[in-house]
Amino acid sequence: MPLVNIKDHIPPFWLPNGHLQTIYPALFRKISGVVYQRERIVTPDQDFLDLDWSFSSGKSEKLVILSHGLEGNSNKQYIVGMVKLLNQNGFDCLAWNFRSCSGEMNRTSGFYHSGATDDLDLIVEKGISKGYTEIHLMGFSLGGNLTLKYLGEKSRKRHVSIKKAVVFSVPMDLKACSLSIIKRENRVYMHRFLNTLRPKVTEKSRLFPDRISLEKDHLVKTLYDFDDIYTAPLHGFSDASHYYEQCSSQFFVQNIEIPTLIVNADNDPIVPGSSLPLDLIATLENVHLELSSHGGHCGFRPAHVADGVYWSERKALNFIQ
Repeated sequence: MPLVNIKDHIPPFWLPNGHLQTIYPALFRKISGVVYQRERIVTPDQDFLDLDWSFSSGKSEKLVILSHGLEGNSNKQYIVGMVKLLNQNGFDCLAWNFRSCSGEMNRTSGFYHSGATDDLDLIVEKGISKGYTEIHLMGFSLGGNLTLKYLGEKSRKRHVSIKKAVVFSVPMDLKACSLSIIKRENRVYMHRFLNTLRPKVTEKSRLFPDRISLEKDHLVKTLYDFDDIYTAPLHGFSDASHYYEQCSSQFFVQNIEIPTLIVNADNDPIVPGSSLPLDLIATLENVHLELSSHGGHCGFRPAHVADGVYWSERKALNFIQ
């Protein structure tokens, strides 16, 4: 489908750039009224995943599965805001936490990564087992890349109940985004990620000294370094470039067989618009990309917030309805 440059998202005048449009919602947005019911499931490798369910007021046959971003969790504002609106409109929600992101360290030596679709497949199977006849997938940032890769891998083999997908602020070219975040103006985001990733690796090195060594930890200055030294070898990749090549969703979207909406902002400081495969997506029948001039990274706060709902949340609801 053709790329659409959308103009209907208008941010507040006091959030004039992508950095402020990213940071303000992450730090200051508060959402009430969402109550999760946590369920823990055991994975085939004897690890666990923590699932947070939130249900609409009536009996629903419609489920939305939400995948968060790098070092996020089910309580991030972009997840909870979406869950609240979906519940109000008759959708049950399943917001799952990646390994090591639910507040308790996972049990295996590996963590999660941008292409770990086996875990998402388990979550989808869980939704199917509950009897939902209409399942939609939503992903944010890393979770968006994971969602697109999963749908591309499944293609026509997906379960018939999976109907649509919506993803926001997606790093479809992982290497380009990893290199972009190294830029001086973006390092605040990189250091925030590293500040939570590195303690996890330190803890893992004590639990699995035969699998994880801190010998090269002094070389980790960037997110690329972290992926090169830790993420890639822990998950079966030769180095960061190999990991990015194997897991970037731009190499999987051509196989997606359900209506899928990608929404990114051109002023996203973490995912530059230039990194998106615009020419490829323009040739695809089922995948539609809307590129907003504003929004930042997983921000999308409108100038006028009605009922506490953000522009991205209305966009997603309208698409799956």
